[in-house]
Amino acid sequence: MSATLATVSYVGATILFILSLGGLSNPETSRRGNLYGIIGMTLAVLATVFGPQVTAAGYGWILGAMAVGGAIGLYAARVVKMTQMPELVALMHSLVGLAAVLIGYANYIDPATSFHVVDGKNIPLTSVEKAIHEIEIYLGILIGAVTFSGSIIAFGKLSGKISGKPLLLPARHWINLAGLLAVLWFGREFISSPGIADGMTPLFVMTVIALLFGIHMVMAIGGADMPVVVSMLNSYSGWAAAATGFMLSNDLLIVTGALVGSSGAILSYIMCRAMNRNFISVIAGGFGTEGGVPAVPGGVPPAGEVIPVSAMETADLLRDAKNVIIVPGYGMAVAQAQHTVFEITRHLRDKGVNVRFGIHPVAGRMPGHMNVLLAEAKVPYDIVMEMDEINEDFADTDVAMVIGANDIVNPAAQEDPASPIAGMPVLEVWKAKTSVVMKRSMASGYAGVDNPLFYKDNNRMLFGDAKKMLDEVLVGLKSA
Repeated sequence: MSATLATVSYVGATILFILSLGGLSNPETSRRGNLYGIIGMTLAVLATVFGPQVTAAGYGWILGAMAVGGAIGLYAARVVKMTQMPELVALMHSLVGLAAVLIGYANYIDPATSFHVVDGKNIPLTSVEKAIHEIEIYLGILIGAVTFSGSIIAFGKLSGKISGKPLLLPARHWINLAGLLAVLWFGREFISSPGIADGMTPLFVMTVIALLFGIHMVMAIGGADMPVVVSMLNSYSGWAAAATGFMLSNDLLIVTGALVGSSGAILSYIMCRAMNRNFISVIAGGFGTEGGVPAVPGGVPPAGEVIPVSAMETADLLRDAKNVIIVPGYGMAVAQAQHTVFEITRHLRDKGVNVRFGIHPVAGRMPGHMNVLLAEAKVPYDIVMEMDEINEDFADTDVAMVIGANDIVNPAAQEDPASPIAGMPVLEVWKAKTSVVMKRSMASGYAGVDNPLFYKDNNRMLFGDAKKMLDEVLVGLKSA
Protein backbone atom coordinates (compact mmCIF):
# COMPACT_ATOMS: atom_id res chain seq x y z
CA MET A 1 0.00 0.00 0.00
CA SER A 2 1.36 3.42 -0.95
CA ALA A 3 1.82 6.21 1.57
CA THR A 4 -0.94 8.22 -0.14
CA LEU A 5 -3.47 5.38 0.10
CA ALA A 6 -2.54 4.82 3.76
CA THR A 7 -3.13 8.51 4.48
CA VAL A 8 -6.52 8.42 2.75
CA SER A 9 -7.43 5.33 4.80
CA TYR A 10 -6.42 7.14 7.97
CA VAL A 11 -8.63 10.08 7.06
CA GLY A 12 -11.54 7.72 6.43
CA ALA A 13 -10.94 5.96 9.75
CA THR A 14 -10.83 9.31 11.56
CA ILE A 15 -14.19 10.33 10.05
CA LEU A 16 -15.69 7.00 11.13
CA PHE A 17 -14.36 7.47 14.67
CA ILE A 18 -15.97 10.90 14.87
CA LEU A 19 -19.26 9.43 13.62
CA SER A 20 -18.87 6.67 16.20
CA LEU A 21 -18.54 9.18 19.06
CA GLY A 22 -21.59 11.01 17.75
CA GLY A 23 -23.59 7.79 17.62
CA LEU A 24 -22.57 6.74 21.11
CA SER A 25 -23.96 9.98 22.54
CA ASN A 26 -27.52 8.65 22.21
CA PRO A 27 -28.89 5.20 23.18
CA GLU A 28 -30.99 4.98 20.02
CA THR A 29 -27.94 5.45 17.76
CA SER A 30 -25.39 3.62 19.91
CA ARG A 31 -25.48 0.43 17.85
CA ARG A 32 -24.74 2.39 14.69
CA GLY A 33 -22.00 4.26 16.55
CA ASN A 34 -20.41 0.97 17.55
CA LEU A 35 -20.58 -0.24 13.96
CA TYR A 36 -18.84 2.92 12.73
CA GLY A 37 -16.12 2.38 15.33
CA ILE A 38 -15.60 -1.24 14.32
CA ILE A 39 -15.32 -0.37 10.63
CA GLY A 40 -13.00 2.56 11.39
CA MET A 41 -10.70 0.45 13.54
CA THR A 42 -10.61 -2.33 10.93
CA LEU A 43 -9.67 0.20 8.26
CA ALA A 44 -7.01 1.74 10.51
CA VAL A 45 -5.42 -1.62 11.34
CA LEU A 46 -5.36 -2.74 7.70
CA ALA A 47 -3.87 0.60 6.56
CA THR A 48 -1.16 0.31 9.22
CA VAL A 49 -0.30 -3.35 8.67
CA PHE A 50 -0.10 -3.00 4.89
CA GLY A 51 1.30 0.53 4.98
CA PRO A 52 4.81 1.57 3.94
CA GLN A 53 6.20 1.50 7.51
CA VAL A 54 5.72 -2.25 7.94
CA THR A 55 7.95 -4.66 6.07
CA ALA A 56 7.13 -8.24 5.09
CA ALA A 57 9.45 -9.51 7.82
CA GLY A 58 7.13 -8.08 10.47
CA TYR A 59 3.91 -9.68 9.25
CA GLY A 60 4.45 -12.85 11.25
CA TRP A 61 4.86 -10.97 14.53
CA ILE A 62 1.89 -8.72 13.80
CA LEU A 63 -0.44 -11.57 12.85
CA GLY A 64 0.65 -13.52 15.92
CA ALA A 65 -0.02 -10.57 18.21
CA MET A 66 -3.41 -9.96 16.56
CA ALA A 67 -4.35 -13.61 17.01
CA VAL A 68 -3.46 -13.58 20.70
CA GLY A 69 -5.15 -10.24 21.34
CA GLY A 70 -8.23 -11.21 19.35
CA ALA A 71 -8.56 -14.49 21.25
CA ILE A 72 -8.33 -12.69 24.60
CA GLY A 73 -10.89 -10.11 23.49
CA LEU A 74 -13.29 -12.79 22.25
CA TYR A 75 -12.93 -14.72 25.51
CA ALA A 76 -13.56 -11.58 27.57
CA ALA A 77 -16.62 -10.68 25.49
CA ARG A 78 -18.11 -14.13 26.08
CA VAL A 79 -17.43 -14.58 29.80
CA VAL A 80 -17.45 -11.08 31.32
CA LYS A 81 -20.82 -10.24 32.89
CA MET A 82 -22.48 -6.90 32.38
CA THR A 83 -21.94 -6.16 36.08
CA GLN A 84 -18.20 -6.52 35.46
CA MET A 85 -18.07 -3.98 32.63
CA PRO A 86 -16.74 -1.11 34.79
CA GLU A 87 -13.69 -3.07 35.93
CA LEU A 88 -13.18 -4.44 32.40
CA VAL A 89 -13.14 -0.88 31.04
CA ALA A 90 -10.59 0.10 33.69
CA LEU A 91 -8.44 -2.91 32.78
CA MET A 92 -8.56 -1.95 29.09
CA HIS A 93 -7.41 1.56 29.98
CA SER A 94 -4.44 0.06 31.82
CA LEU A 95 -3.39 -1.79 28.65
CA VAL A 96 -3.37 1.47 26.68
CA GLY A 97 -1.12 3.02 29.32
CA LEU A 98 1.19 0.01 29.36
CA ALA A 99 1.44 0.10 25.55
CA ALA A 100 2.45 3.77 25.69
CA VAL A 101 5.19 3.00 28.23
CA LEU A 102 6.61 0.05 26.28
CA ILE A 103 6.47 1.91 22.95
CA GLY A 104 8.19 4.88 24.57
CA TYR A 105 11.12 2.79 25.78
CA ALA A 106 11.36 0.90 22.48
CA ASN A 107 11.30 4.16 20.57
CA TYR A 108 14.03 5.64 22.74
CA ILE A 109 16.49 2.74 22.36
CA ASP A 110 15.78 2.25 18.64
CA PRO A 111 18.77 3.77 16.77
CA ALA A 112 16.57 4.32 13.69
CA THR A 113 14.73 7.12 15.48
CA SER A 114 17.87 9.24 15.71
CA PHE A 115 17.91 10.13 12.01
CA HIS A 116 15.72 10.92 9.00
CA VAL A 117 15.79 8.92 5.79
CA VAL A 118 15.98 11.33 2.86
CA ASP A 119 16.57 9.99 -0.67
CA GLY A 120 17.92 6.79 0.84
CA LYS A 121 20.37 8.64 3.09
CA ASN A 122 20.36 8.73 6.91
CA ILE A 123 20.28 12.38 8.05
CA PRO A 124 20.89 12.82 11.82
CA LEU A 125 18.30 14.78 13.80
CA THR A 126 19.18 18.33 14.69
CA SER A 127 19.52 19.21 18.36
CA VAL A 128 16.06 20.83 18.35
CA GLU A 129 14.47 17.81 16.63
CA LYS A 130 16.20 15.49 19.09
CA ALA A 131 14.93 17.50 22.06
CA ILE A 132 11.36 17.56 20.72
CA HIS A 133 11.42 13.81 20.10
CA GLU A 134 12.72 13.12 23.60
CA ILE A 135 10.03 15.36 25.12
CA GLU A 136 7.44 13.31 23.22
CA ILE A 137 8.95 10.10 24.61
CA TYR A 138 9.14 11.46 28.15
CA LEU A 139 5.55 12.75 28.19
CA GLY A 140 4.24 9.58 26.53
CA ILE A 141 5.84 7.34 29.15
CA LEU A 142 4.75 9.67 31.96
CA ILE A 143 1.08 9.70 30.91
CA GLY A 144 1.14 6.01 30.09
CA ALA A 145 2.60 5.02 33.46
CA VAL A 146 0.05 7.10 35.41
CA THR A 147 -2.75 5.62 33.29
CA PHE A 148 -1.48 2.07 33.75
CA SER A 149 -1.08 2.04 37.52
CA GLY A 150 -4.14 4.21 38.16
CA SER A 151 -6.30 1.94 36.01
CA ILE A 152 -5.05 -1.16 37.82
CA ILE A 153 -6.09 0.36 41.16
CA ALA A 154 -9.44 1.40 39.68
CA PHE A 155 -9.92 -2.17 38.47
CA GLY A 156 -9.23 -3.43 41.98
CA LYS A 157 -11.69 -0.98 43.55
CA LEU A 158 -14.45 -1.61 41.03
CA SER A 159 -14.10 -5.40 41.32
CA GLY A 160 -14.08 -5.28 45.12
CA LYS A 161 -10.51 -6.57 45.41
CA ILE A 162 -9.42 -3.22 46.89
CA SER A 163 -11.45 -1.28 49.44
CA GLY A 164 -13.53 1.60 48.10
CA LYS A 165 -12.53 3.66 51.13
CA PRO A 166 -10.13 6.49 50.23
CA LEU A 167 -6.55 6.09 51.45
CA LEU A 168 -5.51 9.53 52.66
CA LEU A 169 -1.82 9.71 53.50
CA PRO A 170 -0.53 12.52 55.73
CA ALA A 171 0.70 15.47 53.66
CA ARG A 172 -0.47 13.69 50.49
CA HIS A 173 -0.64 16.94 48.51
CA TRP A 174 2.97 17.74 49.43
CA ILE A 175 3.92 14.22 48.34
CA ASN A 176 2.26 14.84 44.96
CA LEU A 177 4.02 18.20 44.63
CA ALA A 178 7.38 16.61 45.44
CA GLY A 179 6.71 13.95 42.80
CA LEU A 180 5.88 16.60 40.20
CA LEU A 181 9.07 18.54 40.93
CA ALA A 182 11.09 15.32 40.72
CA VAL A 183 9.51 14.49 37.36
CA LEU A 184 10.43 17.95 36.03
CA TRP A 185 13.99 17.69 37.31
CA PHE A 186 14.53 14.21 35.84
CA GLY A 187 12.95 15.42 32.62
CA ARG A 188 15.66 18.07 32.31
CA GLU A 189 18.30 15.43 33.04
CA PHE A 190 16.79 13.11 30.42
CA ILE A 191 16.70 15.71 27.65
CA SER A 192 20.21 16.95 28.39
CA SER A 193 21.72 13.44 28.52
CA PRO A 194 24.35 12.91 25.78
CA GLY A 195 23.54 9.27 25.02
CA ILE A 196 20.88 6.58 25.33
CA ALA A 197 22.60 4.86 28.26
CA ASP A 198 22.84 8.16 30.15
CA GLY A 199 19.15 8.92 29.59
CA MET A 200 17.87 5.55 30.78
CA THR A 201 18.39 6.30 34.47
CA PRO A 202 16.28 9.50 34.66
CA LEU A 203 13.70 7.90 32.36
CA PHE A 204 13.40 4.85 34.60
CA VAL A 205 13.20 6.92 37.80
CA MET A 206 10.46 9.07 36.27
CA THR A 207 8.55 5.93 35.29
CA VAL A 208 8.64 4.63 38.86
CA ILE A 209 7.46 8.01 40.20
CA ALA A 210 4.64 8.09 37.64
CA LEU A 211 3.54 4.56 38.56
CA LEU A 212 3.50 5.46 42.25
CA PHE A 213 1.60 8.67 41.52
CA GLY A 214 -1.08 6.75 39.60
CA ILE A 215 -1.49 4.36 42.53
CA HIS A 216 -1.58 7.16 45.10
CA MET A 217 -4.01 9.28 43.06
CA VAL A 218 -6.67 6.59 42.62
CA MET A 219 -6.23 5.09 46.10
CA ALA A 220 -7.10 8.53 47.54
CA ILE A 221 -10.36 8.69 45.59
CA GLY A 222 -13.43 7.37 47.39
CA GLY A 223 -15.97 4.96 46.01
CA ALA A 224 -18.56 7.68 45.40
CA ASP A 225 -16.30 9.25 42.78
CA MET A 226 -15.47 6.05 40.88
CA PRO A 227 -17.69 6.88 37.85
CA VAL A 228 -15.68 10.08 37.41
CA VAL A 229 -12.44 8.11 37.80
CA VAL A 230 -13.45 5.74 34.99
CA SER A 231 -14.11 8.63 32.59
CA MET A 232 -10.95 10.40 33.78
CA LEU A 233 -8.82 7.32 33.05
CA ASN A 234 -10.52 7.06 29.69
CA SER A 235 -9.29 10.58 28.99
CA TYR A 236 -5.78 9.71 30.18
CA SER A 237 -5.67 6.66 27.91
CA GLY A 238 -6.57 8.90 24.97
CA TRP A 239 -3.75 11.34 25.71
CA ALA A 240 -1.38 8.37 26.14
CA ALA A 241 -2.40 7.16 22.68
CA ALA A 242 -1.88 10.65 21.25
CA ALA A 243 1.59 10.82 22.80
CA THR A 244 2.34 7.43 21.25
CA GLY A 245 1.25 8.83 17.91
CA PHE A 246 3.78 11.67 18.23
CA MET A 247 6.52 9.17 19.10
CA LEU A 248 5.72 7.03 16.07
CA SER A 249 4.86 9.96 13.75
CA ASN A 250 1.46 8.35 13.23
CA ASP A 251 -1.21 10.93 12.40
CA LEU A 252 -4.12 8.56 13.07
CA LEU A 253 -2.96 7.81 16.62
CA ILE A 254 -2.55 11.52 17.29
CA VAL A 255 -6.03 12.41 16.07
CA THR A 256 -7.90 9.47 17.60
CA GLY A 257 -6.00 9.83 20.86
CA ALA A 258 -6.97 13.49 20.99
CA LEU A 259 -10.61 12.55 20.27
CA VAL A 260 -10.69 10.01 23.10
CA GLY A 261 -8.77 12.29 25.46
CA SER A 262 -10.96 15.33 24.87
CA SER A 263 -14.24 13.39 24.94
CA GLY A 264 -13.18 11.69 28.19
CA ALA A 265 -12.30 15.07 29.69
CA ILE A 266 -15.68 16.51 28.65
CA LEU A 267 -17.46 13.48 30.12
CA SER A 268 -15.54 13.87 33.38
CA TYR A 269 -16.64 17.51 33.53
CA ILE A 270 -20.27 16.56 32.91
CA MET A 271 -20.16 13.91 35.62
CA CYS A 272 -18.52 16.27 38.09
CA ARG A 273 -21.36 18.72 37.48
CA ALA A 274 -23.83 15.88 38.08
CA MET A 275 -22.21 15.35 41.50
CA ASN A 276 -21.81 19.08 42.25
CA ARG A 277 -18.06 18.61 42.53
CA ASN A 278 -15.12 20.05 40.67
CA PHE A 279 -12.46 17.96 39.01
CA ILE A 280 -9.71 19.10 41.36
CA SER A 281 -11.68 18.00 44.42
CA VAL A 282 -12.16 14.56 42.86
CA ILE A 283 -8.43 14.20 42.24
CA ALA A 284 -7.75 15.44 45.78
CA GLY A 285 -9.81 12.48 46.96
CA GLY A 286 -11.46 11.74 50.25
CA PHE A 287 -15.12 11.41 49.25
CA GLY A 288 -16.85 8.06 49.70
CA THR A 289 -16.46 5.06 51.94
CA GLU A 290 -16.64 1.33 51.58
CA GLY A 291 -20.01 0.24 50.27
CA GLY A 292 -22.23 -1.49 52.77
CA VAL A 293 -20.98 0.32 55.87
CA PRO A 294 -23.78 1.86 57.93
CA ALA A 295 -23.24 5.61 58.10
CA VAL A 296 -24.11 7.79 61.05
CA PRO A 297 -22.91 11.29 60.10
CA GLY A 298 -22.45 13.37 63.20
CA GLY A 299 -23.71 10.44 65.26
CA VAL A 300 -27.37 11.43 64.61
CA PRO A 301 -29.39 9.25 62.21
CA PRO A 302 -32.30 10.79 60.27
CA ALA A 303 -35.56 11.08 62.20
CA GLY A 304 -38.57 8.96 61.36
CA GLU A 305 -39.70 5.38 61.12
CA VAL A 306 -38.89 2.87 58.41
CA ILE A 307 -42.02 1.29 56.88
CA PRO A 308 -41.28 -2.13 55.36
CA VAL A 309 -43.40 -3.52 52.54
CA SER A 310 -43.78 -6.97 51.01
CA ALA A 311 -43.41 -7.94 47.36
CA MET A 312 -47.16 -8.57 47.08
CA GLU A 313 -47.94 -5.15 48.56
CA THR A 314 -45.53 -3.61 46.07
CA ALA A 315 -47.31 -5.44 43.26
CA ASP A 316 -50.62 -3.96 44.49
CA LEU A 317 -49.14 -0.45 44.45
CA LEU A 318 -47.89 -0.89 40.90
CA ARG A 319 -51.16 -2.42 39.72
CA ASP A 320 -53.17 0.53 41.00
CA ALA A 321 -50.78 3.14 39.60
CA LYS A 322 -51.22 5.12 36.40
CA ASN A 323 -47.72 6.63 36.30
CA VAL A 324 -44.61 4.75 37.43
CA ILE A 325 -40.98 5.84 37.36
CA ILE A 326 -38.27 3.24 37.94
CA VAL A 327 -34.85 4.42 39.17
CA PRO A 328 -32.17 1.73 38.72
CA GLY A 329 -28.88 1.69 40.61
CA TYR A 330 -25.84 -0.50 41.15
CA GLY A 331 -27.92 -2.92 43.24
CA MET A 332 -29.88 -3.84 40.12
CA ALA A 333 -26.63 -4.54 38.30
CA VAL A 334 -25.26 -6.73 41.11
CA ALA A 335 -28.49 -8.73 41.32
CA GLN A 336 -28.72 -9.05 37.51
CA ALA A 337 -32.35 -7.97 37.85
CA GLN A 338 -32.65 -5.93 34.66
CA HIS A 339 -34.47 -8.69 32.75
CA THR A 340 -37.11 -9.05 35.47
CA VAL A 341 -37.45 -5.26 35.50
CA PHE A 342 -38.21 -5.40 31.78
CA GLU A 343 -40.83 -8.12 32.31
CA ILE A 344 -42.52 -5.98 34.98
CA THR A 345 -42.35 -2.96 32.71
CA ARG A 346 -43.85 -4.83 29.77
CA HIS A 347 -46.66 -6.25 31.94
CA LEU A 348 -47.55 -2.82 33.35
CA ARG A 349 -47.46 -1.14 29.94
CA ASP A 350 -49.74 -3.84 28.54
CA LYS A 351 -52.19 -2.88 31.29
CA GLY A 352 -52.03 0.78 30.28
CA VAL A 353 -49.63 2.01 32.98
CA ASN A 354 -47.22 4.76 31.92
CA VAL A 355 -43.81 3.36 32.93
CA ARG A 356 -40.58 5.30 32.49
CA PHE A 357 -37.03 5.07 33.80
CA GLY A 358 -35.05 7.86 35.46
CA ILE A 359 -31.28 7.63 34.96
CA HIS A 360 -28.82 9.64 37.02
CA PRO A 361 -25.53 10.46 35.22
CA VAL A 362 -23.44 8.71 37.91
CA ALA A 363 -25.72 5.75 38.60
CA GLY A 364 -23.67 2.56 38.79
CA ARG A 365 -19.91 2.41 38.53
CA MET A 366 -19.23 3.87 35.10
CA PRO A 367 -20.79 6.38 32.68
CA GLY A 368 -23.87 4.92 31.01
CA HIS A 369 -23.81 1.79 33.19
CA MET A 370 -27.59 1.70 33.69
CA ASN A 371 -28.30 2.50 30.04
CA VAL A 372 -26.20 -0.48 28.96
CA LEU A 373 -27.97 -2.85 31.36
CA LEU A 374 -31.43 -1.68 30.30
CA ALA A 375 -30.50 -1.93 26.63
CA GLU A 376 -29.30 -5.49 27.23
CA ALA A 377 -32.74 -6.29 28.71
CA LYS A 378 -34.48 -4.80 25.62
CA VAL A 379 -36.05 -1.90 27.52
CA PRO A 380 -37.32 0.58 24.85
CA TYR A 381 -35.01 3.56 24.47
CA ASP A 382 -37.86 6.06 24.38
CA ILE A 383 -38.90 5.39 27.99
CA VAL A 384 -35.37 5.71 29.40
CA MET A 385 -35.04 9.34 30.48
CA GLU A 386 -32.14 11.37 31.81
CA MET A 387 -32.43 13.02 35.23
CA ASP A 388 -33.05 16.53 33.84
CA GLU A 389 -35.80 15.23 31.56
CA ILE A 390 -37.83 13.45 34.23
CA ASN A 391 -37.20 15.17 37.56
CA GLU A 392 -40.17 17.52 37.25
CA ASP A 393 -42.53 14.58 36.66
CA PHE A 394 -42.12 12.92 40.06
CA ALA A 395 -44.80 15.15 41.58
CA ASP A 396 -47.34 13.61 39.16
CA THR A 397 -46.09 10.05 39.69
CA ASP A 398 -48.04 7.44 41.65
CA VAL A 399 -45.13 5.10 42.37
CA ALA A 400 -41.40 5.78 42.16
CA MET A 401 -39.55 2.48 42.41
CA VAL A 402 -35.86 2.68 43.38
CA ILE A 403 -33.89 -0.50 42.66
CA GLY A 404 -30.56 -0.63 44.48
CA ALA A 405 -29.81 3.10 44.29
CA ASN A 406 -28.92 5.25 47.28
CA ASP A 407 -26.90 8.45 46.93
CA ILE A 408 -28.57 9.52 43.67
CA VAL A 409 -32.01 9.65 45.39
CA ASN A 410 -30.88 11.18 48.68
CA PRO A 411 -32.98 14.24 49.66
CA ALA A 412 -30.18 15.37 51.99
CA ALA A 413 -28.53 16.81 48.89
CA GLN A 414 -31.28 19.46 48.86
CA GLU A 415 -32.43 19.55 52.48
CA ASP A 416 -29.22 19.38 54.52
CA PRO A 417 -26.60 22.08 53.78
CA ALA A 418 -24.15 20.25 56.06
CA SER A 419 -24.38 16.98 54.14
CA PRO A 420 -21.26 15.85 52.21
CA ILE A 421 -23.46 15.62 49.11
CA ALA A 422 -25.18 18.99 49.60
CA GLY A 423 -25.95 20.59 46.24
CA MET A 424 -25.58 17.37 44.29
CA PRO A 425 -28.40 17.04 41.71
CA VAL A 426 -30.51 14.01 42.61
CA LEU A 427 -33.63 12.25 41.36
CA GLU A 428 -36.49 13.64 43.47
CA VAL A 429 -38.31 10.34 44.07
CA TRP A 430 -39.68 11.50 47.42
CA LYS A 431 -42.07 13.85 45.59
CA ALA A 432 -44.00 10.88 44.18
CA LYS A 433 -47.24 9.79 45.87
CA THR A 434 -45.42 6.66 47.06
CA SER A 435 -41.77 5.66 46.74
CA VAL A 436 -40.58 2.08 47.11
CA VAL A 437 -36.87 1.54 47.78
CA MET A 438 -35.41 -1.91 47.20
CA LYS A 439 -32.31 -2.65 49.28
CA ARG A 440 -30.71 -5.57 51.06
CA SER A 441 -30.31 -3.59 54.29
CA MET A 442 -30.26 -0.09 55.75
CA ALA A 443 -26.56 0.31 54.92
CA SER A 444 -25.41 3.57 53.38
CA GLY A 445 -24.38 3.99 49.78
CA TYR A 446 -20.88 4.44 48.42
CA ALA A 447 -20.78 8.03 49.62
CA GLY A 448 -21.21 6.82 53.20
CA VAL A 449 -24.13 9.20 53.84
CA ASP A 450 -27.41 8.26 55.54
CA ASN A 451 -30.50 8.66 53.41
CA PRO A 452 -33.52 10.47 54.96
CA LEU A 453 -35.67 9.11 52.11
CA PHE A 454 -35.93 5.79 53.93
CA TYR A 455 -37.73 7.46 56.85
CA LYS A 456 -40.25 9.60 54.95
CA ASP A 457 -43.96 8.91 55.50
CA ASN A 458 -44.65 8.17 51.84
CA ASN A 459 -41.70 5.79 51.45
CA ARG A 460 -41.75 2.01 51.72
CA MET A 461 -38.72 -0.29 52.05
CA LEU A 462 -38.67 -3.63 50.20
CA PHE A 463 -35.76 -5.51 51.74
CA GLY A 464 -34.02 -8.45 50.06
CA ASP A 465 -32.15 -9.45 46.93
CA ALA A 466 -33.44 -7.30 44.06
CA LYS A 467 -33.80 -10.21 41.63
CA LYS A 468 -35.68 -12.39 44.11
CA MET A 469 -37.97 -9.56 45.24
CA LEU A 470 -38.73 -8.44 41.70
CA ASP A 471 -39.53 -12.01 40.68
CA GLU A 472 -42.08 -12.10 43.51
CA VAL A 473 -43.47 -8.72 42.45
CA LEU A 474 -43.89 -10.05 38.90
CA VAL A 475 -45.70 -13.13 40.19
CA GLY A 476 -47.98 -10.87 42.22
CA LEU A 477 -48.76 -8.73 39.18
CA LYS A 478 -49.58 -11.73 37.00
CA SER A 479 -51.69 -13.45 39.65
CA ALA A 480 -54.22 -10.62 39.80
